[in-house]
Amino acid sequence: MKPLRIRIIGGSLAGLFAGVLLQRDGHDVRIYERSTLGLSGRGAGLVAQREVFQILRLIGVERIAHIGVVAKERIILDRAGQVVQTVATPQTQISWDVLYDSVASRFTADCYRLGRQAVQVVDGDAGAVIGFADGSTDQADLVIGADGIGSVVRRAVDPETSENSFAGYIAWRGLIPETILPEAASLLLDRFAFYLAPGAQALGYLVPGPAGEVSKGDRRYNWVWYRRVRPDALAALFTDRSGRSHAFSLPRGGLPEDRLQALRRDAAESLPPQFALAVSVEGAPSIQGIFDYQAKHMVGRSVALIGDAAFVVRPHTAMGVSKAAGDVMALQRHLATQADLRSALAGFEQERRAVGEQIAAYGRRLGASAL
Repeated sequence: MKPLRIRIIGGSLAGLFAGVLLQRDGHDVRIYERSTLGLSGRGAGLVAQREVFQILRLIGVERIAHIGVVAKERIILDRAGQVVQTVATPQTQISWDVLYDSVASRFTADCYRLGRQAVQVVDGDAGAVIGFADGSTDQADLVIGADGIGSVVRRAVDPETSENSFAGYIAWRGLIPETILPEAASLLLDRFAFYLAPGAQALGYLVPGPAGEVSKGDRRYNWVWYRRVRPDALAALFTDRSGRSHAFSLPRGGLPEDRLQALRRDAAESLPPQFALAVSVEGAPSIQGIFDYQAKHMVGRSVALIGDAAFVVRPHTAMGVSKAAGDVMALQRHLATQADLRSALAGFEQERRAVGEQIAAYGRRLGASAL
């Protein structure tokens, strides 16, 4: 297939993975990211799975997947904070920030455009047209939707079924320097800790520091508290201190002081003391809404969906990045081996649709068992 003019909507890891591999294959690639400041500093840690190692090897930065913080075991706490179960299952959490920066360094910087918010994609037989919030447009042989849970691109593929469905619960999230975690909560360090209760689940683990630091004292503690909420409560939960409403989450720094204090009181009343202490020292927690989405179609005539734009993966699976990497490698391979774009897109969808369905279903099962 001759080199294509490819435009990618969304500049997080899925978009960067695609950009690096397809640019390396000789395609004219540009990534459009709606954020005006970039995405560095937004992540915590992640568990690298097989597909992540594979794509990092292709990109040439596989070494970073081996640098992380090791959780030596998994423990389950009861409400009083006593360990009721211990399982020796070591795993390594790597730094999302370092992963993002390392992959971004392999993509031509002038082709990564910040502050470019796509509002519409029109699919066609001879290409697709992107419409931006500022009224400008761009045309491409192939538009790749890597724009996550709030995907604009998926509406071009299947406008009738492009909406996410709320799963019935949210995740409160905190990320704190390990040095401010009180001594009484030190049991949480160097292990993956869980607390399970009807309608709620808490978990936490160490992740590298913001620049990938893994030495004791330089790491960060990442905690998550899943809680069931009514759908009609989401609008208030996702409204920040300035009165701005967010669609799927509440970013760090947006929680009003009265709600922060209410969260701390709830934690003290509901969680093991170690987790309650971790919550109490987080000054800027965030909220992630848990949603589901399964694409009826992953491709159009000149459009393809990857990552959460196609199948939203619940965070319990720890497979969101690996699924996105698998999507990208499959798309790159079909574009490199098929004679025409239509055949490449058909082969990509046939290969990855079942995978997306399986992982999405796995996430729903995990969510149901945990809450």
